[in-house]
Amino acid sequence: MTHQAHSIDITSIAATGSDIRSVVKETVVAAGAGEVWAAWASADGIAAWWNPPATRIELRIGGPFELLFSTDAPEGSRGSEGCRYLAYVPGEMVAFTWNAPPHLALRETHTWVVITFTRLSDGATRVRLVHTGFLEGEDWDAYLDYFDEAWSRVLDRLADHW
Repeated sequence: MTHQAHSIDITSIAATGSDIRSVVKETVVAAGAGEVWAAWASADGIAAWWNPPATRIELRIGGPFELLFSTDAPEGSRGSEGCRYLAYVPGEMVAFTWNAPPHLALRETHTWVVITFTRLSDGATRVRLVHTGFLEGEDWDAYLDYFDEAWSRVLDRLADHW
């Protein structure tokens, strides 16, 4: 078996240490933790509820986690191009780098998202999304504010799927 080496470009991640800001969102989904985790772990899973026009998703450390929302836009402006899986625990957690939309100044600077899936006693799953790595400043405020609203819509869409 041949293993291909793939690296994660950490030079695009500005934040270091614990003095960073985060967006934290939670929802409860009426499905099992494994099912909800799988909805974030494959192109088919993402397509079933988020439905971007195209994806490049490979569940492996360093694998692409690219959701292409504007396929007619110039390369680099189509969506989460260049984003990569950082870590995952099947059925429990997924983490990936994330970028700002093309209209924001910090488009080329990555942050990261960690999503955990906790099974509840009634067969539902608590989904907790932490988007972190935001620094201080006006451009960072715009980046954080955008995703404070956007992740609420994304999690609503996820919960509505079930």
